[in-house]
Amino acid sequence: MHPLTNLNVVKDTITIHWFEQSTFALKDSSGTVVQIDPYFPRERSPEQFIHTEAPLDESHLPTDVVLLTHAHGDHTCTESILRIHENFKKVKYVGPHESIRQILTETNIPAEQTHVIDAGNTIELGSMIAHAVYAKPPAGDPEADIAPPDVTHLGYVIDADGVKVYFSGDPINNFADHDDLVTPIAELNPDIGFLTNHPTEGEFPFFNGSVKMAQRIGLKHAAPTHRACFVKRDYNPEEWAANFSATGPQPIIMDRNSYIVYPI
Repeated sequence: MHPLTNLNVVKDTITIHWFEQSTFALKDSSGTVVQIDPYFPRERSPEQFIHTEAPLDESHLPTDVVLLTHAHGDHTCTESILRIHENFKKVKYVGPHESIRQILTETNIPAEQTHVIDAGNTIELGSMIAHAVYAKPPAGDPEADIAPPDVTHLGYVIDADGVKVYFSGDPINNFADHDDLVTPIAELNPDIGFLTNHPTEGEFPFFNGSVKMAQRIGLKHAAPTHRACFVKRDYNPEEWAANFSATGPQPIIMDRNSYIVYPI
C-alpha cells in the first residue's frame, strides 16, 4: 500500500504528498484522503517522460475525493480516474464543468458521484473544505495579448484542521498583476502554496512572477510544481528558489514522489 494509507496524521497538521507534475494527495487527522489532478499514465516513453514508471499504482491509495483543476490531459486524466474508480467505487469527483463533462462522457462513474464547482464556491471534501478560485480569468488578458483560456482554469485553497494549502492549478502568466485573482486567495490566508511556473515557457508565471504571486498572496511557504514529469517541460527548482529573498515566503523544494507534514 501507499505510505499515506497507514500514516497517522496528527491533529492541526496535514500531510501533502507530491507525486510529480501537479498531482498531489492530501491526508488529514480524520483520515480523509483527497487526490488532486491524478495523472498516472502507464505508457511513458523516455522521449516524453523523465521517469518511465508511474509514481502510483492507483489501487494502492484508498481515496475519498478527487479534485480537478481543469480539463487538460495532465490534470484530468481519464485513464487514472478510471483506475481509481475501479478500485474505490465511492470516490467523489469535483471539478469545473469541462472536467466533469469529460468524466461523464468517458467513464461509467455515476453522475451523483460528481460535482461541478465554480470559482467562488466552497465544498466539503470529507473533513476538509475546498475554496475554488480562478487560476486564469475566463476572458484572458486582452491588454497583455493573452487570449481567453480554452477551458475553465481553477485553483483551490484547502482548509484541513485550520491549516490552509493553496494549489494554483495552471495560472495565467501575469497572475500577480490581477487583483481580482490575488485578492480572493489572499483573503483566505493560505499558509503554503504549490505554484505552477516555468522560466521560459510563457503560459505560466516566470520565476520572478511566481515569487511576486507568492508574496502578494501572503504565503508563509511556497513550493514549485508542474515539473519532474515531462522531458521538455521540466525546470530546475533550485533556480526558482533562488529568486526568493530572506524576507520570504520561504521556498520548499520537494523530491518527486515524497510527502511532507505541514506545518513543518
